[in-house]
Amino acid sequence: MAASDLARDTDWLRICRRATSDLRGILRDQSTTAERVREVGTRGEGGDRTLLIDAAAEEAVFEQLAGLYDEGLRFTAVSEERGTVDFGGTDTLVVVDPIDGSLNAKRGLPHHAISIAVADGGTMADVFFGYVHDFGPGEEWVARRGQGAWVDGRRLSTEPGERRGPDGKLEVLGIESADPRWIRGAVDMLAERAYRVRALGTIASTLCQVAAARLDGMVTLRGCRSVDAAAGQLIVREAGGLVAFPRCATPLGAPLDLIPHSPLVAARTAQGLEELSAMPVV
Repeated sequence: MAASDLARDTDWLRICRRATSDLRGILRDQSTTAERVREVGTRGEGGDRTLLIDAAAEEAVFEQLAGLYDEGLRFTAVSEERGTVDFGGTDTLVVVDPIDGSLNAKRGLPHHAISIAVADGGTMADVFFGYVHDFGPGEEWVARRGQGAWVDGRRLSTEPGERRGPDGKLEVLGIESADPRWIRGAVDMLAERAYRVRALGTIASTLCQVAAARLDGMVTLRGCRSVDAAAGQLIVREAGGLVAFPRCATPLGAPLDLIPHSPLVAARTAQGLEELSAMPVV
């Protein structure tokens, strides 16, 4: 069997659920803000300061990946903290953010998620499996390329569109990278595009809200990294939504690495995607 076929036949959901169970235990054992704010003292390859819970979460994921390697699967992992890790092959990429929304996690705020994507090429378009587990509401989101998307085992409908008011504004828009300085530069266009905005503090979870049509769209106000978006963008697309990385040569051409190549836009309709793609970003 070819390496790519072996990777697609791997039970990724089982691996992801095992890692999620381990991470749930880590969060339970370090349940207070005082415990969760402790830092390792270094920065991860993604550029952020590494928390002890980040390091422990990543170790849990990589323990599962090492088990796959021992079983004969060859791949490369791209992770928030460790960067690119060679597991003996380049045909398959496993893109990992052990805790997307680390700030929420350390503060005890609801939305923080594990995000794992698997791809048979080097861009967002090549992702064939996406998994997000949001520890706040306890929801599991899964997508398989060409097969659909599910939340907690229920298949997501591809039909829901967006909700707009009489003047054409979107009812609820998600934003991420919500530094006030970035919002300041986009506030006029936000007011033109939407009645309400929501900033959950995690790109992966926000994408899932678009997939379920709970949000009418989302935009990051600066470039985002693949580890935050790779799984969620597939979940949106398999649920009938649309995704684009406007600064890349093609809408789904963002590379699966740790460089923030482009902002991310997701919407329920082509009109929404076009309008949000015109948002000013840092």
